[in-house]
Amino acid sequence: MPILLAHIENALRLIREDGGFDVIHDHNGQLGPMYYKWATQAEGTLPVVHTLHGPQFSPTMKDEDEWPSNRPMWKQLGSPKKLSLVGISDSMVSNVPTEIRESLLPTVYNAVDVRDFPFVEKKKNYFMTLGRFTQAKGQHIAVKYAVKQRFRLRMAGSVVDISTPARLMLELANPLSKYRKDPDFRYYSDKILPFTIANPRITFLGNVAGKRKMKLLSEAKALLFPIDWEEPFGMVMIEALACGTPVVAMNRGAVPEIIEHGVNGFIADTEAEFAQYIKRVGEIDPEVCRKSVEDKFSVDTMAKAYIERYEQAIKRASK
Repeated sequence: MPILLAHIENALRLIREDGGFDVIHDHNGQLGPMYYKWATQAEGTLPVVHTLHGPQFSPTMKDEDEWPSNRPMWKQLGSPKKLSLVGISDSMVSNVPTEIRESLLPTVYNAVDVRDFPFVEKKKNYFMTLGRFTQAKGQHIAVKYAVKQRFRLRMAGSVVDISTPARLMLELANPLSKYRKDPDFRYYSDKILPFTIANPRITFLGNVAGKRKMKLLSEAKALLFPIDWEEPFGMVMIEALACGTPVVAMNRGAVPEIIEHGVNGFIADTEAEFAQYIKRVGEIDPEVCRKSVEDKFSVDTMAKAYIERYEQAIKRASK
């Protein structure tokens, strides 16, 4: 933390010395707003736009997952005129504390450069999950229905910091593994592994990136996204859609802001619905999936929205 603060302070010094900037755009987690609350009090300091990437605002003074609530911190921040906040989804900021509501500007969605994503219209015969393995991501639901419906499922992501199938097998076979007490490791060993051992149609791929990730996403029949938490955004959804791959997701967090039910994917309220929608992915047009990203989640759209937020922040700071 001290090193990060030093970097922020040095950046501010360079900005002041340059004199050619109108606004500062900050992405430094929860530390950024707390620092800028103090820093922007100095005369001549530029207005700051801070993007809220997460974690979400705690729903109450006691977090539902027993983590310390972050609401007291945000309440202390208040709404300084030179500090404006932008969420990455409406869902994420739906329960913003009253004390900072004046600082909140309209949402700007994350984006991808669609040109970087290969479009594949004719899909191969497998479904995919992509994300770190943890209870909140819900991969056990995808596995459950892969077995019941007998479809191929390729699962990509890390288990804790284990990123390859070979290393994961070594740790799972080791009764003295340091990972035994980790809840995400136990999640995989208890709720995923029994199905992968018994079912050759389910494959753990480990971490995937670059061209391999693009190929897997673009050729999949659908991305399965059975989350069980309030996902602030979900980049993997728009990455899949950019490839022309529909998404079947549980109705949590920002999912309804990205997936249009029956158009570029399906949104399920229950596991039973999720299972039924898996069978219907052939109804979704891959070209419509890609166009949904071009229209709403392109880099041009995001850039234009942020220019508007910069102008709003400058105007707010001058009042």
